[in-house]
Amino acid sequence: MSGGDLSGLDALCSTLCASFIDVLPVTGAALSAFSGSQQETMLHASDDLAARLDELQFDLGEGPRWEAARSRRPVLLPYVRSMPHERWPVFGKALTDTDAQALFVFPLVVGALDIGVVELYRSAPGELGESGVGLARALADGAAWSLLRRVLVPESGKGTAGIGLSPSRREIHQATGMVLAQTGGTAADALLLLRGHAFAHGQTVRQSSADVLERRLDFTPPAARERA
Repeated sequence: MSGGDLSGLDALCSTLCASFIDVLPVTGAALSAFSGSQQETMLHASDDLAARLDELQFDLGEGPRWEAARSRRPVLLPYVRSMPHERWPVFGKALTDTDAQALFVFPLVVGALDIGVVELYRSAPGELGESGVGLARALADGAAWSLLRRVLVPESGKGTAGIGLSPSRREIHQATGMVLAQTGGTAADALLLLRGHAFAHGQTVRQSSADVLERRLDFTPPAARERA
C-alpha cells in the first residue's frame, strides 16, 4: 500500500499504479507479479478496495486476474453488477459486497515471459473506450519492462548473481540475436529477456538460450503473432 517512506521496488510499484490512475478513468489499481514458482504476489495497491479485490481473487482462486494471466489478454468488465459471472460465481457474488462497479485486468507480458498483472477498478460503471484500452496496454507493456529491469538489472553489483552464465558464451550470443529479431528491441533488452526467463523458470541463461536456438522458446510479442 502507498504511504510512508517508499524506496526501491515499493516506490517503483507505487509510481506504476499511479500512472494508470492518472491517465485512465479508473479509481484504483493493484499490481501483482509472478515469482519464479509462478505464484503471484501483490506488490502494491493504491487503496484498500484495490487490495481487497486482489486478495479476494487470490484467496478464491477465481476471477478476471487469473483469466488475464492464463490467456495473456486483457479482461474488460465495464458493468460488473449487471453481467452474469458463470466463469467466477463465487468471486462474482463477493463483488456485490464491494463498491467496485467495473474491473479491467491487463497482463504484464514481455515476449514469452509472464511478469504479472495489473488490476484496475472503477467506482462507477463504464467502459475505458478504445483509446483507453490502447493506453492501458501501452502502460502495461511499460510496467512489465520496468519490473523486469528492476528485478534483474544489478545495482551495486547485486541482483543477477547466480541466474546464468557469462553473456560472452557463443550460444548465448546466438540466442540473443534470435530474440532481438523476434522482439525488434535492442541486444541489451534481448539478453534481459533471456535472463528473466531463466530466473523465472529456475534455469541458467545457457539453458534458456538452448531453448531459443532449438525453437522451443519464442519471445515474439502476442500481438505480432496474431498478425502473422
